[in-house]
Amino acid sequence: MNGLSRQLNVIDYSLSSLWRRRFKSVSVMVVFAAVIFLLASFQMTTKALTQTASRLLVMAPEITIQKMRAGRQEPIPVAYREKLAGIFGIRRITPRVWGYYFNETHAANLTVIGVDPRLMPLGEKLAAAIDTGRLPGDHEVVLGQGAEELLGENRMISLFRPDLSLKPLTVVGRFRPATDLLTYDTLFLPPDDARDLFSLPPELATDLCVTVANPSEVDTIAKKIAALLPGTRVLTRSQIEKTYHAVFGWRSGFASVCLLTALTSFIIFAWDKASGLTPEERREIGILKIVGWQTADVILLRFWEGVIVALLSFVAGYTLAYIHVAFFDAGLFRPIMLGWSVLHPRLRLSPGVEVGDVLLVLCLTVVPYLAATVVPAWRAAIIRADSALN
Repeated sequence: MNGLSRQLNVIDYSLSSLWRRRFKSVSVMVVFAAVIFLLASFQMTTKALTQTASRLLVMAPEITIQKMRAGRQEPIPVAYREKLAGIFGIRRITPRVWGYYFNETHAANLTVIGVDPRLMPLGEKLAAAIDTGRLPGDHEVVLGQGAEELLGENRMISLFRPDLSLKPLTVVGRFRPATDLLTYDTLFLPPDDARDLFSLPPELATDLCVTVANPSEVDTIAKKIAALLPGTRVLTRSQIEKTYHAVFGWRSGFASVCLLTALTSFIIFAWDKASGLTPEERREIGILKIVGWQTADVILLRFWEGVIVALLSFVAGYTLAYIHVAFFDAGLFRPIMLGWSVLHPRLRLSPGVEVGDVLLVLCLTVVPYLAATVVPAWRAAIIRADSALN
């Protein structure tokens, strides 16, 4: 109990000491909290994005086949389905038509997807992703939130074919905001209408979507398809998911490396603040040593001052980061995380707080700060009492 009482007394004196130097303490805390806020925001945003992508990609095809020529994708013959008929384990092969439609008025690309949801895995659940309306029929379309804002809330829209003739479509639905990461700029319509819009012959498709009977055999079937169809690119759902994770992780990592510069600058700033003792602080240390404080006691005092500043800054910075991601959709970092697109979806992220993530930010920020104050604390503790009072 004596040791505990001693620690509590030192902490109490540390709090009073910080309060006496509150302007200096607050300046350090503000800068420290800002650095923690930036690092934690990037970490939360990246994790929330990858979790959202993984949740939404459940409806993606298990295997996607694309024809490649000179390193670029080109339309694939629908007749390729016949070559794959002998592969055991394939349940269905569905042609899909998709591409980009450039809207000259707003200089933005819209994603056009034409597929029959009845032939897709979990396609029956696509209707649940529609906020208002229903699935499209012939000459009908369902719009994403961003596409509707760009084209206007009209009952009818008209899109230009390659020969500049107009293709009219009736808007019958709108996707839910929760799916914005994948559907924000999307126009979903029947495959025949998508072919008509892109002037694509019926014997061609953009890619082929493969549904397998046993999910554990996806990789094996993908290898067989690649062997039977040279000149094609075979993608599995897990590979697409890894690509999303890699893209979000790379962008977050690049930004985090940039922020490490700010963290290093802050550590130098903290070192300077801790080592640059004012005459009042030197006099205070001299008085403490005269009344019986040892060098170890002064170091302990400085240690608790650093811990208090670091923990308060950490709690403030991490809390602000959570609010920024959860309630403001990581608005500061949206252009960095979402790339070049003109239509940026509203993220509506749900960041999760896990012990491992908290410890990572803690080790990247608090530990270096405390380490940077060790030598200044020792230098302050070895001041001779008589020299400090002069």
